[in-house]
Amino acid sequence: MSAARSRRSAPRTRQRGIALLTAIILVAIATIVATAIGWQSQLSARRGIAVFTVEQSLALAEGAEAIAAFALSQNRQKNPQLIAPSQVWAQPFGPTEFAPGAVLEARLEDLSGRFNLNSVVTQPKGGGPLSVDPVGKAQFEYLLQMLQIDTTYAARLIDWIDADNQPTFPGGAEDSFYMALSPPYRPPNMPITSISELLAMGMDRVSYDKLKNLVTALPPGTPVNVCTAPGEVLDALGQTTSYSTSPQQTLAQRQQYSCFPDVATFLAGVSPTQKGLVQGRVGTTSQYFRLRTWITIGTTRFTLYSLINQTPSGQIRPLIRTFGTE
Repeated sequence: MSAARSRRSAPRTRQRGIALLTAIILVAIATIVATAIGWQSQLSARRGIAVFTVEQSLALAEGAEAIAAFALSQNRQKNPQLIAPSQVWAQPFGPTEFAPGAVLEARLEDLSGRFNLNSVVTQPKGGGPLSVDPVGKAQFEYLLQMLQIDTTYAARLIDWIDADNQPTFPGGAEDSFYMALSPPYRPPNMPITSISELLAMGMDRVSYDKLKNLVTALPPGTPVNVCTAPGEVLDALGQTTSYSTSPQQTLAQRQQYSCFPDVATFLAGVSPTQKGLVQGRVGTTSQYFRLRTWITIGTTRFTLYSLINQTPSGQIRPLIRTFGTE
């Protein structure tokens, strides 16, 4: 009798075990699904916050561009023929809290005070392909030599921009050089739009870091503003060693005078030969500025670089915006 009862209870025990196991599996599956739903919801919320933060930072950066445009416009009304570092537009803005937890800082820099890398080439007056500009090439080589950088980068820069496929001697590089690299690529054969293209030409990072705050990429033929140019750039233009050896003295003079050196003073310090070569390449006004904007929202910090153009008629507009990189 007892044996028969044992045989009848065994299947029931197995059924209870299977039911319990099934319940555990279902609970585990439900837990996994609930966790996945919660995680996806959290990711969606984070993506929404990130998108909103980026949009908010861009709106604040556009506000900074408007402030910079107003400063440049006011300066033009007061000083139509002068852009100098002692003026209001050159003063840092902020940090200012525009919204709860959103802080804005900005600084405007005159790019016309730097050496224009595109000045190593020239275009014939009647039109035609770009070709080497001997004066610009010599100035860039002088600047590289002062910074103890390989001067053959001047030849590479020319070949990167000019229209022909013949390497400049010595030190030039055309398609045959770049196509042998891994990965291979070709030079654009047009004016550069970013100084970072020097890295694509093979310049090492140490040399680039020495040079990056002294050069810019503007349309060929853009005059250099002697009022804001660093001493190294002034000496490269005049092929002298007048200003780079005493940067503190140059800074003190710029704090005392509205523009130092002015064009007449600068030309008086160069040789008669260089005076004739550089006379039409310098001035005291500017058309191109770089606005660096820092936006801090909570614990997130954004940097926006804006290239701003002020035309001779006074119109102001941003040409290029880049997040995080110059």
